[in-house]
Amino acid sequence: MISHKRKYYFIILVFTLVSFLLTGCSDDKSEEYTPQYTDKQFFSKKIYTFGIHPLHNPKRLFEVYQPLVDYINKKIPTIELKLEASRNYDSYNKKLFSGYFDFSLPNPYQTVKALEHGYEVFGKMGDDKNFRGIILVRKDSNIKTITDLKGKTISYPAPTALAATMLPQYFLYLHGIDINKDIKNSYVGSQESSIMNVYLKKSQAAATWPPPWKAFIKKRPNVAKEVEVKWETSSLPNNGLVVKNIIPQSLVEQISEILFTLHKTNEGKKILQTMELSKFEKADKKRYEDVVIFLKKFENEVRKIEDTK
Repeated sequence: MISHKRKYYFIILVFTLVSFLLTGCSDDKSEEYTPQYTDKQFFSKKIYTFGIHPLHNPKRLFEVYQPLVDYINKKIPTIELKLEASRNYDSYNKKLFSGYFDFSLPNPYQTVKALEHGYEVFGKMGDDKNFRGIILVRKDSNIKTITDLKGKTISYPAPTALAATMLPQYFLYLHGIDINKDIKNSYVGSQESSIMNVYLKKSQAAATWPPPWKAFIKKRPNVAKEVEVKWETSSLPNNGLVVKNIIPQSLVEQISEILFTLHKTNEGKKILQTMELSKFEKADKKRYEDVVIFLKKFENEVRKIEDTK
């Protein structure tokens, strides 16, 4: 009997110890695996699109502007700015005027139009003296005077390119060329294409503006040496910086501070140099009043802007 009792007590003791240990393990595990509920947005970054109008073809545009976007993302780690290029002006205009971009760098015509589609101007490119049109011809051409362009083909990036199309067309108008009757206008999609068209003799003159022409000279010097700037137009305020009016003002201020001090840092200067630009500067819609005046004159005297394809 004694041995059976001892055996019984021994079994009870073992069972008690095992139960205690299992309970302890269960408590530890329960505490370790208790679900932790957190706001996922705390860890995810809000993505904002930054659209650049077709200053260059998409590949070149990413080479020039991705370093700027990377620089901003590094400075503001709580958001992600995503660069978006468009294959041509028409594609870009559709995105901008539908409110697709959060931030954008449109030309002055697009800047003015963007104000009608929920955007506000908060800055612009500097160097207004560079925002002018230039007309190129081959050095071996027989074009010496503006009247020599009558009956010829002139290439442009797009109908809504202000510096590279509208300013040259207005210049021709002021010098006696009726662009609707005296010449053939060829809209070829990009600045580089416009330049290449005159080099390849597909057009007898090409319109563009200084920054892409300077970039072209550096990239394709052997081609560029066959072409020369024959005429230059007057200038207007440079490309604008616009933001959708629903974007938090605090973020606009952060990005503004980065852009407007870019020229004060060595890294920023390198980024600007690739853009053929000295600085970005603060601006509002009043800065583009001269553009509004020009556009009205252009439409009244030369052609309609949106109707031309």
